[in-house]
Amino acid sequence: MEISKNEKVNIFLSDLKMIDTDRFETVIEVRKIIFNTFPNISETIMYGGIIFFFDAEMFSGLFVNENHITLEFSRGYLMKDPDKRLEGKGKYRRHLKIRINEDIADKKVAVFVKQAIE
Repeated sequence: MEISKNEKVNIFLSDLKMIDTDRFETVIEVRKIIFNTFPNISETIMYGGIIFFFDAEMFSGLFVNENHITLEFSRGYLMKDPDKRLEGKGKYRRHLKIRINEDIADKKVAVFVKQAIE
C-alpha cells in the first residue's frame, strides 16, 4: 500500500490499518483534506505521528492516541475559532480531538486546515 511519498508514513499507515481500520480511515480522511488544501506540502514521521511541512516549516501534526486522533496546529493560537472547537492552552499550539469520523465535519477540520498556513 503506497499512500504517501514518504516510506515511513506508508509503514505507519499500514501498521495502523492492521491495528484499527476505523482510525486508519479517519487519518486518511484528514490527510486528504490537508493535501487537497495544500498539494505542495511534505510529511514525515516524527514525535510518534505524521508531521506536515510547508517550505520546510512544520505547520501541523496528526497523532493517533488510544481514544482519539489529535490534529495539532503549530500556530493554532492565531486561528479564528468563534465556536471554541480548538483545545490547548500552550503558547502557540492548538489541537482538535477527533474521536469518530463524523467529528471531521462537526469540528470543521477543513476550516482550520485552511488557516494553518497564513
